[in-house]
Formats: sequence, structure tokens, C-alpha cells
Amino acid sequence: MDDDRTSVRSGNNHNPLTSAANNALWSLQGSSPGHPVNASPAALPQNIFANPAIQPSSVINLSNSSDVVIGPMTQYQGPVTIYQYMDATVEARSMQAGGGISQNKTSANTSFYQKLSTSSKLLILLIIVVIIVAGVVLYTEIQLSNKKEKPSRIVFGNTYELGTFPNLGNGHLVVDREQWGASELSKTLTIPLKHPIPYVIITHIGVQSIPCLTVYKCSIKMRTIQDSAIAEKNLPDIQSNFYVGDDGNIYVGRGWDYANTYANDTLAVTFMGDYGRYEPSEKQLEAAQYLLSHAVANKFVDVQYKLVAQNQTKVTKSPGANVYRYIKKWPHFYPCGIGDNPRCGVELDMPDVWNGTM
Repeated sequence: MDDDRTSVRSGNNHNPLTSAANNALWSLQGSSPGHPVNASPAALPQNIFANPAIQPSSVINLSNSSDVVIGPMTQYQGPVTIYQYMDATVEARSMQAGGGISQNKTSANTSFYQKLSTSSKLLILLIIVVIIVAGVVLYTEIQLSNKKEKPSRIVFGNTYELGTFPNLGNGHLVVDREQWGASELSKTLTIPLKHPIPYVIITHIGVQSIPCLTVYKCSIKMRTIQDSAIAEKNLPDIQSNFYVGDDGNIYVGRGWDYANTYANDTLAVTFMGDYGRYEPSEKQLEAAQYLLSHAVANKFVDVQYKLVAQNQTKVTKSPGANVYRYIKKWPHFYPCGIGDNPRCGVELDMPDVWNGTM
């Protein structure tokens, strides 16, 4: 066939040419249709392809041809729309598989989101707490700075509530013997102290004593001083009338009514520490001045009292160079025993060297 397109279809039809060709083919094979023989089929003769009248149904001879189509061919002219239909079962399985994968991803994402959400909540809560605390602290500082005023005048007397410390003024407390834990082993003092007292003597503990900075530590120091006075020095009680802590408070020793061990006609005020080595604090110096002002106002001390340091009455380093540097500038300081000045207490017939009779 030399045509550009050749189409041959097999099948049982009533075309006489096709029937003749089939009969001829079976005749060539030595049998008629429906009557096979036992002999092997003969070889197919070549002249069957040369005779165009014989057209076997299953034999095609093509030579020098192109664009050959075997079977039905449909040609369309004009716009063509092609619809694809998928099997419902296959589509459902595909969707289910895709949904499972999506579900697993969603679960994983949800789990990660929950963890991230919890961490975020904790972080946010922490930030809020920090902001609140910072706000409260800032507000408190602002309120305190607004309320700061100049020191008020000294209020004397026991103007305090029951069970609290009396206040000399500006926050300087008076810590009584019971409050710092005085020993019950102290003996009864017998030498009274006459009022108003003419002299005030300033001393310090010395012996490398470290200043105390809190009521707790100063109370411990007071008990230590008392135990040393009773056990080691064989004194009936602690030595001085009052002690001044580096915390700015006054601690009661022998008090207003009994003589100290330094001189009978004096009020002894002792700085708690070694002030040849350490500097007294500003509040410590102020507390001592408040105590003396209170003593004058309540007539425990003479209005014209004389303030002296212990090193003016005997050979000693007390009250330490760092305290002495301040008290010599205070009002009522009396420079007895210095240079050509008379010795301290000569007007009261006091001994050259001051020593109390306990």
C-alpha cells in the first residue's frame, strides 16, 4: 500500500472479498473452515500477497509507508475539551493518605505550639512580676525622698509606746539593760551619783575592739564587756554610765544614778570600739551629743558642765585620737591638763589621777 494512511480491521463480516480471501487462506493451508486436518499446515505461498483479490484478515503487508494507524481513528475539527474521571475509591484513598500526613503534621505543630506557648507565658509572667516589683520600689523611693525633712528638734523624755525603745530624737534609741541582756550576777551598786553632775568624761573600749553596727551585735558586745568587768576585773558591774554604739544608739550601763569606775563626780560616756584604729561614724557622734542634751534638759548634768577626755585625767590613749579630734570642738569642752591649764577637777579637790572608787 502506497497511501499515506492505511487502516485494516479484523472481524467477521459479510464482505465477499474477505470471505473469499479467508477461504483461499484455509485452502492454502490444506483445510477448509471448520474441518481441520491432522497434517501440519503448509507454508504460506508468496503469491497470496501478490493477488489483490485475496485479503486475509490477520496479515498486513506494509511497504514504504508512514503515519500508519491500525484500528479505529477519530479526527476532530474545532475546539476540544477533555474531562478526566478518576476512580472514586482511588481518590478517597489518596485523600485519606494526604489527610493522615496533614494530621500528623498538625499534631506535631500543635505540640510545638503548646510548648512554645507555655514558655512564652512563663516569660511574660516573669517580666510582669519584675515590672511590678520595680514599680513598687521606685514608688517607695520617690515617696521617701519626698518625705525627707530637716532633722526635727530633740524630743526628750519617754515619749514612746510601751514595749519599744525610748527615742532621744532623730532615730537615736536608748537600749536599756534588760533589752541588751544584762547579767543577773551584777552586784548592787553603792556609790550614788549626785545631780547635777559637773563633769562628763569621754572614753572608749580600746584593745582593738571592732565597732558594732547593729543592735544585735552591740548587745552582744555589752554582755561581753560586763562579763569581763565582773569576772576579770572583779568589779560589781559594767564600768561606764552609758555606751555609744556605731549603730547610733545609746546603751545603758550604770545609768544616771550610780558612779562609774573613772571618777565619782563624773558622767562617763564610752564609745564602743577602738578609736585609735577606727573612725567614729557620724550617727555615733550625733548620738553622744543627743545624750548630753537630754542630760542637761533633765538636770542630770549641770548646765555649765565640763567635757573632758580620759587622756586629760591620766596617762592613757582613751578615747582614741579619732574621737578626741571631734570632741575637742564640741561645746563645753574643757582643756584642763593641757599645757599650762590647771589639772582637771582641781576645783572639786579631785585627785591628780582620776580613779573611781567603784
